[in-house]
Amino acid sequence: MQEVISQRVEQIRQWLADNQLDALLIPHEDEYLGEYIPAHNERLLWATGFTGSAGMAVITRDKAAVFVDGRYVVQVRKQVPGEIFEYRHLIDEPPVQWTQDNLAAGSKVAIDARLHSGAWLARTTESLAGALELVCIDANPIDTLWHDRPAATLSDAKLMGLDFVGQSSADKRIDIAAELKKQQAEAALLTQVDSIAWLLNVRGSDVPSLPVLLSTAIIHADESVDFYIDPARLPEEFTSHVGDGVRIHQPQALEAGLQALNGKQVLIDPATSNAWASQVLHAAGASLIEAADPCLLPKAAKNPTEIAGMKACHIRDGVAVSKFLAWVDSQVAEGNLLDEGTLSDKLWQFRIQDTSCTDVSFDTISAAGGNAAMCHYNHLNQPEPSILEMDNVYLVDSGGQYPDGTTDITRTIAIGQPGDEVKQTFTLVLKGHIALASARFPKGTTGSQLDALARQHLWAHGFDYDHGTGHGVGHFLSVHEGPQRIAKVYNPTALLPGMVLSNEPGYYRADAFGIRIENLELVVEVATQGDMTVMGFESLTRAPIDRRLIDINLLTDVELAWLNHYHKTVFEVISPSLVDDDLAWLAQATTPIKR
Repeated sequence: MQEVISQRVEQIRQWLADNQLDALLIPHEDEYLGEYIPAHNERLLWATGFTGSAGMAVITRDKAAVFVDGRYVVQVRKQVPGEIFEYRHLIDEPPVQWTQDNLAAGSKVAIDARLHSGAWLARTTESLAGALELVCIDANPIDTLWHDRPAATLSDAKLMGLDFVGQSSADKRIDIAAELKKQQAEAALLTQVDSIAWLLNVRGSDVPSLPVLLSTAIIHADESVDFYIDPARLPEEFTSHVGDGVRIHQPQALEAGLQALNGKQVLIDPATSNAWASQVLHAAGASLIEAADPCLLPKAAKNPTEIAGMKACHIRDGVAVSKFLAWVDSQVAEGNLLDEGTLSDKLWQFRIQDTSCTDVSFDTISAAGGNAAMCHYNHLNQPEPSILEMDNVYLVDSGGQYPDGTTDITRTIAIGQPGDEVKQTFTLVLKGHIALASARFPKGTTGSQLDALARQHLWAHGFDYDHGTGHGVGHFLSVHEGPQRIAKVYNPTALLPGMVLSNEPGYYRADAFGIRIENLELVVEVATQGDMTVMGFESLTRAPIDRRLIDINLLTDVELAWLNHYHKTVFEVISPSLVDDDLAWLAQATTPIKR
């Protein structure tokens, strides 16, 4: 592999020399700037060999560096040849800073504007003023050099009926057009593939884990839409499905479509749309209104049909997860310590016993023992998966995609008899989980205002975790959906009824063990005797939390009552779908804890 990567880097250096350029930035992005990238757009992987989900490389005429965050510092050294690339930290030493430090003033740095957000380009251009010159290239050299590039997986569109989505595309377009008028915009460019899927009530399978179609759209203030997708991918019923006013264009017509907006007020989200689109609009004489994608909030606040679907799919998902947990316990009891890959595959087999399950919602995190201390661990990136470790824990974070919803659940499971330290920290994590799940908060509250509820008991003992507490989750869409979030970092989005967020505090002891407890929560209005609207959470996830890891002396009576009530609900809703040993396991796993 090193020889192949070396050859590719030399080809890029030759391209730099031919074009009188000094460096090329290669981000882990494609033109849609989404979380998941299809195989044919994995340019960073082609250039470096790195398979992680975030990173960047910089190749100059005589140096190269690969930048990853803390999740990937071990993995990058296994995958990327150190003789060719320096290893750098994405956050501590940003790629642009490294480039500036390693090039002479006035050097020309090539970027593909399709692979960077408008906000990134504006920020970076300003920070490099007078130091380096950013040159936007017309064609990406990797696309020319990548001779065995996989073909794009372009699926046929699936039409989502009202029984699943609850609101017609025509009605959604009326709402979005009204929002555009409010912002004095005549059109908005939609580049987020899940926004387009939501707006037109379509789904696809172009991207792993994300049921979308790679496409772009422009919605106008007259409620009409220009949809850029190969028409051969749309079924005959598409026109009647979306209603009047949706015009179909080939994807390569997008540039002309943007140029046709000359003289118009166009809303564009600089955080989620690529810089190339902004450049084309600007050059065409459009006036840009920089604002959030207008589909984000209405997509995040689920309607009653979507909520009913989310509840239903969580019950079916809970059945699969509970069968899996029962199976793991039986294997351990027989002394059969399986490996992480086998466990992950078995969980998927249980999920697809429900024929409506179409995909995982992200790559399963199946982590035994010390591997669980890496919160984004992926057994597929290891030389070989580890096996379960006696008297420790196994952490499994997984989810499924169903036509009526998306799931995401983490359970930490006792393997043998874990020690008191594991039980203490597990119970502190559980206390935080219960505190957040039980929270009451007024209208206008943001996730960042609630984050400390989940951390308070860990903090009191001098512990913490280095990730957010909760992310938004879509309805048969992205498992990581904005704009809402629960984290230390400030987020201005107020929580609204119908939003779904994860509740996932954790604790990680390097090389020893890792703990995370994750349920999905629905934001609901709660009746009180007060004089203002109060909201809270309703847990959607339906699978037991491991009672064997709880130090009961650390739980208050109120927390114990919450746990027992949660387990009673789990038993009531999923026991009708279980039989024999699985049913007996569930009865035992959800038995009320008494002092």
